[in-house]
Amino acid sequence: MTVNIDSLNRSEALRYLSCHDEEAASSIPGIDECERELLKFLRPSFIYRYFDISVKEDEVKVEGSKLVLKGKDISKHLQNCYGAYLIAATLGPEADRLIRKMQITDMAKAVITDAFASAAIEQVCAEAEEKIKSNEQGKFFTWRYAPGYGDFSIDIQKDFLDVLDAPRKIGLCTSQSRMLVPIKSVTSVMGVSDSPLPPSARGCVTCTMREKCKFRKSGMHCGS
Repeated sequence: MTVNIDSLNRSEALRYLSCHDEEAASSIPGIDECERELLKFLRPSFIYRYFDISVKEDEVKVEGSKLVLKGKDISKHLQNCYGAYLIAATLGPEADRLIRKMQITDMAKAVITDAFASAAIEQVCAEAEEKIKSNEQGKFFTWRYAPGYGDFSIDIQKDFLDVLDAPRKIGLCTSQSRMLVPIKSVTSVMGVSDSPLPPSARGCVTCTMREKCKFRKSGMHCGS
């Protein structure tokens, strides 16, 4: 499903730039230009699919497929759910190419544009989530849990995308190292239940990047 994005979440982008003062950020050289340029190259889209699930202590079976979500953390996240939505979202390859070009010609603009792109993919994911929830009124949902959180390994990415037929439908694939291609893309799992769900752990404590995270080093967080 394609998405129309007319403006970007500047506050979110500034967090990726570790900038605390939005008013002062308006004077960052090139920030308006970077936002306008990225908007020209965005080709955002998402895909999702519902599955019944069977939850065990350290894995979740995605019924009707060969996919198994392995890990105690994802099992705990979905333990009170009868089903889950698998979601994949991307900004398209043009955004990646723009950032790579800027990395050669103007690294400062590349960094700013990359931050705007990170904010943009979150907007796409949020729209996918809202679409799902609007079709499932009266249900209760977990937050979106992505491969890479806790012990939910990114090694699942290829099988995850294959189940969604994402390479054909939205052009989202993986590299040999299991990284998403285009880079500015996200996969996630969102559980669904008939009854209210207890809060589940999220944020730095569950993230495999917590020791390397630039946000933690600057006293911030990524919003997960």
